[in-house]
Amino acid sequence: MSSVGPVFKGIKMIPPGPHFVYYSSSNRDGNEFSPIVGFFIDACSSEVIVCKWHQQEERLVKLSEDEEERYSAAVKKLEFDHQLGPYDLDHYGDWKRISNYITKDTIKRIEPLGGEITVVCEAGLVDTGPKSAAEKALAEQLQNSKFSIPAEKPLKRRCYYTPIPRFVKNKSISGQELTSLNHDKTQLLETILAKDFGGAEEFILGELQFAYIAFLMGQSLEAFLQWKALVSLFFSCIEAPLHTRSQLFTKFIKVLYYQLSYGLQKDRSNTIAVEKGATVLLDDSWLTRDSFLHRFCKDFFSLVLEASIIDGDLLTWTRKLKELLEDTLGWEFQQSNAVDGIYAEEDDEFAPVVEILDDSSFGEATTS
Repeated sequence: MSSVGPVFKGIKMIPPGPHFVYYSSSNRDGNEFSPIVGFFIDACSSEVIVCKWHQQEERLVKLSEDEEERYSAAVKKLEFDHQLGPYDLDHYGDWKRISNYITKDTIKRIEPLGGEITVVCEAGLVDTGPKSAAEKALAEQLQNSKFSIPAEKPLKRRCYYTPIPRFVKNKSISGQELTSLNHDKTQLLETILAKDFGGAEEFILGELQFAYIAFLMGQSLEAFLQWKALVSLFFSCIEAPLHTRSQLFTKFIKVLYYQLSYGLQKDRSNTIAVEKGATVLLDDSWLTRDSFLHRFCKDFFSLVLEASIIDGDLLTWTRKLKELLEDTLGWEFQQSNAVDGIYAEEDDEFAPVVEILDDSSFGEATTS
């Protein structure tokens, strides 16, 4: 994130593929900033991203088709060349590693109406379910924000993420089978892959990357909750990583490794963001030792590292992820006692639940 001057018109020399554009407007003194607004684009080779500033609403807006044609013609004639900033190729390698499964179809399927992603449209998420300390802080910031939009707009400007059930209910199976399905979410993963992604593994990984980028760079609480739900679904599988979906889980661990490797960098030069308090990298409070990610990783690492037979690539990347978390966050994953691997927090919505259900409480898979 960097500041731009009054003659800035856009960015040139953009590599082809998906990109995420995000910005935050400030007051005249430059000491107060609005919540970040971002949107995905899919750039053609050598394309220029050109947006215009909406003075009344103080935000960037995409060009209409007619405006896009006129601007494109002007760009080709180099009329704006002195007003265009070059794409920062130094960070392109990092970007490719955290967005390689995002396609134009991914963007089209998930993005909200109008394309803009902002936490301001997510007020309805503030009171839904238990939260970590970081989630509570972001929710409080949203509640106290001076920036608002008309009440009818939030629902129209939310992303179309795939619903991920927190647990499975099914009236046609026994209680023992139901407990087994919730202990090992392999069957739920298979159902979601077939129903929502047409069996294409790269599509669910694309959504995982979309959500992470929208959260990390766009500060979207909804995106974080979707990323958390997808990560939790993967880590709740036992049969899939060991037998039926080893290659998918190798890709998943690799995606997660690059996401966390990028987000946990402490030496990235986002001077404007740091000075003005606009966090674009992962704060430690999102990944504390009592977070959902630490508990899931602990069980998953034990599952993979102690397996008698395991895919070689999955083992390699699991070890790399474990080392990253140990070295960067100082996490430890040794089981200290027999019950240490059981989730202990009473308000953890991802903790395993064993319950006796009567006929009146049964239903199909529910979502949150």
